[in-house]
Amino acid sequence: MNDTPIKTERAPIYDASVLGLPKMLLLGLQHMFAMFGATILVPILVNGFFHGEGLSIQVTLFFAGIGTIFFHLCSKLQVPAFLGSSFAFLGGFAAVAELKSGIFAGMTYGEKLPYACGGIFVAGILYLLLASIIRAIGVNRVMHYLPPVVTGPMIICIGLGLAPVAVGSASANWPLALIALGSIILFNIWGKGMYRIIPILLGVVIAYCSAFLFHSMGITNADGSPILNLGAISQSSLVGLPPFQMLKFDLTAILVMAPIALASMMEHIGDMSAISATVGKNFIKTPGLHRTLIGDGLATSIAALFGGPANTTYGENTGVLELSKVYDPKVIRIAAVFAILLSFLPIVAAIIATIPAAIIGGVSFILYGMISAIGIRNLVENQVDFKKSRNLIVAATILVCGLGFAKGITFAVGGASVTLTGLSIAAIVGTILNAVLPGNDYEFGNTDHDTYSGLAMDPIKDEQLDTKQKETN
Repeated sequence: MNDTPIKTERAPIYDASVLGLPKMLLLGLQHMFAMFGATILVPILVNGFFHGEGLSIQVTLFFAGIGTIFFHLCSKLQVPAFLGSSFAFLGGFAAVAELKSGIFAGMTYGEKLPYACGGIFVAGILYLLLASIIRAIGVNRVMHYLPPVVTGPMIICIGLGLAPVAVGSASANWPLALIALGSIILFNIWGKGMYRIIPILLGVVIAYCSAFLFHSMGITNADGSPILNLGAISQSSLVGLPPFQMLKFDLTAILVMAPIALASMMEHIGDMSAISATVGKNFIKTPGLHRTLIGDGLATSIAALFGGPANTTYGENTGVLELSKVYDPKVIRIAAVFAILLSFLPIVAAIIATIPAAIIGGVSFILYGMISAIGIRNLVENQVDFKKSRNLIVAATILVCGLGFAKGITFAVGGASVTLTGLSIAAIVGTILNAVLPGNDYEFGNTDHDTYSGLAMDPIKDEQLDTKQKETN
């Protein structure tokens, strides 16, 4: 008989205070790094649409932190989610930038930006509307139409849809990307103690040191550009207020931006299910989906009120939760404070912004893949029966729509162009198919393998569950 002990997964940590304040600060810094690249990428891209007169990185970081804290307050300090810039609204920003009729005729790009923010403000209000509906009729009735066969493929699409972004960033300098990726894998699998808990932070630091070394040796990126661009650092002040600006309203801009909330709200539900599955707690029921939607909606509207982008729960940080096994929401709030402080330090933000895209790409290989893997786990743990044709049809349609409509679908509403992203198309089509096809017998909260129960992938717990089910049968 083989008495060799079986190596199990590390026990999750729900109270990070047992690690001590210094380690908690490091964990918060790791979450800040995880969100940073994608969060500042949104204003960078929007500035391209508005020819340099778009969103501010400082304002974006400020409201990422403020929005995260608002979200935690609304969700009773229970959900370990970070809110960063939403990519879903990029198409809307691009559309508003090119509006040239009505009041927009003769406007500069900078003058159009507040109207885009006004549309985002209304989009945030739509979150509150959905939250009110859930509050009124109950989460069980609403989630009956969003069973695992819908949300699982949606989570998969969120991760796989970001995969080209990871590859595109990594391709700028594959050696750097592989150093970041390899370091994360090394510390996560073979690291000891704290080194195993902060693999992403270590991966970024090691890869950045390598980038500095390569740069000093005269090595360039694949396209011949320098690996590091340190010019912006010398031009940045040490301390400075974020350049806030007030929003403005126009019906055309609202019609362009507000409908995108359909996609972002579905993404929110998918992210909440992913976080629940990761942490092992049912956040859809407690503190409740209506509370998390209110938090996300308020964060989005408050950011737009002062010239910031829409916020959304970040899958990158869900990936960090999965890797670190530290599920304490206090760590996320520390990351939020770091983001706020960073927004008042332009020079520090400029230094961090010098992290090469290839490093972010290498990190994203892990984080985006983790999101899709969580979606697969959601399907497996909830025992979705793919022998049923209806389930195959629903899942297949969601996957094809979510990944196939890479550029979305654009159509005119009231003289303005409205773009539905692939994710929003997948959400709408999948939800409708699930509702109209016969055989939707799912009842939220009535089974051991509940949709958002987030059963831990722990051998001991799995064995206990199997024993319990055998005794029941």
